[in-house]
Amino acid sequence: METIDDPTRLLKAKILLIEDDERLGAITKELLDDDYRVTWVTDGTAGRSELATGSYDAAIIDRRLPDMDGLELVRMLRARGVSLPVLMLTALSSVEDIVAGLDDGANDYVTKPFQFAELDARLRVLLRGSTANQRSYAIGDWTFLAESEEVERFDGTRIRLTAAESALLRVLCASPEHVFSRQELLAAAFHPDDVLGTIDTYVSYIRQKTTKGLIITVRGRGYRIGAPEE
Repeated sequence: METIDDPTRLLKAKILLIEDDERLGAITKELLDDDYRVTWVTDGTAGRSELATGSYDAAIIDRRLPDMDGLELVRMLRARGVSLPVLMLTALSSVEDIVAGLDDGANDYVTKPFQFAELDARLRVLLRGSTANQRSYAIGDWTFLAESEEVERFDGTRIRLTAAESALLRVLCASPEHVFSRQELLAAAFHPDDVLGTIDTYVSYIRQKTTKGLIITVRGRGYRIGAPEE
């Protein structure tokens, strides 16, 4: 479970970095952490586990991992029909290697050594052109459509939310196992000078529009996203 020191970070894109070079991985994670939430693993096995169980907006994968070719992970994703944007890192810079990687499902390539500014720019392009910025969140039988600020019922009916309601729901959906205190939700979705009762008010608004089980009250602690079934 992700530890949340600053709940506003939940609004940043979540990136999986798979890089076995300890120095390069540490530097890349440190630099990317200013703008993204970065999880760093050092081999393909750990990467496969993260890709299977984690929810990421993009992945940066080294081609030469100690236990496999990074392209195996890309092939796995595409075979499962997963369209997660993937940026490959590689020392293999021949046209044939790059074409093979793109043909196998990678979205872009950066060859080593690289300038961080180029990596960051290419990552921004991938995120901008993907569905990551238009993502939806399953909440039991319901779906939150973040970009359009709507909640879709199990029967396909869509319910419009206000910007404030949508911001609150997005924070809750970003870490579904976390119980958010009112202070965390206030800092992430509203103005920190607002009163704590603002959270209870907007939770009530969302429940009235949708269903009570969409947001669960954890007594004495706060709120977390639910999993209502109809």
